[in-house]
Amino acid sequence: MGTAERREREKEEQKSRRRKEILDAARTLIRAKGFAGSTMEEIAREAELSPATLYLYFKNKDELHASLSLELLEHLIEGLEQACAEETDMGRRFERIKQALYEAYRFEPSILLNLFHNQTGGQFHKLSSGFLSELNRLSARLVEILAGFFDRGIRDGLLQDHHTVALADLVWSLFTGLVIWEESKKTFDPGKDHLESTMDLGFRIFHQALEKT
Repeated sequence: MGTAERREREKEEQKSRRRKEILDAARTLIRAKGFAGSTMEEIAREAELSPATLYLYFKNKDELHASLSLELLEHLIEGLEQACAEETDMGRRFERIKQALYEAYRFEPSILLNLFHNQTGGQFHKLSSGFLSELNRLSARLVEILAGFFDRGIRDGLLQDHHTVALADLVWSLFTGLVIWEESKKTFDPGKDHLESTMDLGFRIFHQALEKT
């Protein structure tokens, strides 16, 4: 490897590290102050950077938040892939999928909630084509995994025959709705945390309704 190539590689590695430091700083502030309360200037200070340097990596707050959402989707997809690959029993596989979704919420609840609000509120149109393309790719992969799970259950004669993408959309909608609803309750009572038990009930009813008898 020549000197120029080595320098270019080192430059890219430094950029990757710096980008990770910014995202780590943003996560720290979001946990403490929420999305609305975390400004780009505060994130820059947390990352020990100047605001001008921060804007070299993310042109605005929307792009920074989208990057956090992409990381969360990658984490969720990994969990779903593992859940579908490791279990052979349909009931256990369904339980693992529900758990993978819940663990994504526990991983970064504020980021997941912001992702849902952006999806339902159409806020992603503000992003550059590169971010939109990646969000669409990961969202399509998520639906593909869930649809594949239902397709396998139908082919094995364990589930009723329905459109698998529609079933995948229903699972995602159920998860989205429960998270938003349960989080809204915390406005009045911060101690409320019934998401896991509510998901248990909702997914059990959903699974029982699909089982082939």
